[in-house]
Parts: sequence; C-alpha cells; structure tokens
Amino acid sequence: MKAFPQLQTSRFTLRQFKESDLEMVYKGLSHPEVIKYYGVSFSSLEETKEQMLWFKNLEKTNTGVWWAICSPDYTTFYGAGGFNNLDAKTKKTEVGFWLLPEHWRKGIMQEVMAVICQFAFTDLSIHRIEGFVDPENKNCKNALNKLGFQYEGTFKESEFKDGKYLDTDIYALIENRRVEK
Repeated sequence: MKAFPQLQTSRFTLRQFKESDLEMVYKGLSHPEVIKYYGVSFSSLEETKEQMLWFKNLEKTNTGVWWAICSPDYTTFYGAGGFNNLDAKTKKTEVGFWLLPEHWRKGIMQEVMAVICQFAFTDLSIHRIEGFVDPENKNCKNALNKLGFQYEGTFKESEFKDGKYLDTDIYALIENRRVEK
C-alpha cells in the first residue's frame, strides 16, 4: 500500500489513526466491556501509545491495516477495525474490530466490516480472512455470521489470559464468498 486507504460507507468514514485519537482508543481499550473478549487492554494513556505505534507499524511493514471508524465529519469516534497478520504469500489475514459500548447494536460493525473485507479481497488480493473469537463472545460470532464468515472449529486452550487457558473459535471468509454491502 502506498497511501493510506481511506474508506467510506453510507454512514461512516474509515481513516488513518491520528495522535488526537489517543484518548478515544484508551477509552475503548480500557473499558471492561470492550476488553472482556479482546486480547489487548491498557490502564493509562501512556500505555495506549503502544497501540497507536502498533497501528503505524502494521502499515510500515505491510502486515495489516487498521482504521479509525468515525462519522463523515470526523466529530464522532466509534471504534476501530482492520487486519493484522497479513501474509502476502498465503493471501490470508486476520480480522479484528471493537466499538465503544455506546455505539453497540446499531449495525455499525456489519456495515463497516463489509467494506473492510471487500477492500481486502479487491485491493489486497486476499483469499482468506480469519476471525479468532472467544467462544463466549456471542455478539462477535453473530456479526461474523452475518458477514458470511463460517465457523470452522475450536482451538482448545490456545490462548492464555488472566492466568488461565482459553479456547478460541475460528471463523473464516473465503474470497469467493464475498460480503455484500
């Protein structure tokens, strides 16, 4: 990717993260309901700077791309979504997303992730998009199902969080099963 790919839906702008997003990223990735099933959490603004560097590093290394999800006029920050672990050789990547809780259950993820997945297939020539989900995260699993992702199985005790091993469900969307906007 040469220039950062800004994306648009009918209700949202997906843009590159800016330094001014730090507080909103912290608000999301320190919120107990957001991080309940998420692999990352932060307890300070200073720690959250690591996440901002991670977003930039993905772009520099061409191993993924994450977008800030905002209103078209940039006044409202909703959350983030994108890809990481992008492998150009195998043409697969891992999808991830999170929203601030006040924006849940409004159809945002379905609208935004459809555009993001379409971008991966069309612009990045991705063949397979994977989603790794905590088996108890029913909202995420429902969102992936609505986008056409298929449940493929469960990795037993594949994650270690809060001092215990956890299972991980894997979902995948194959290129010939493109999501509809």
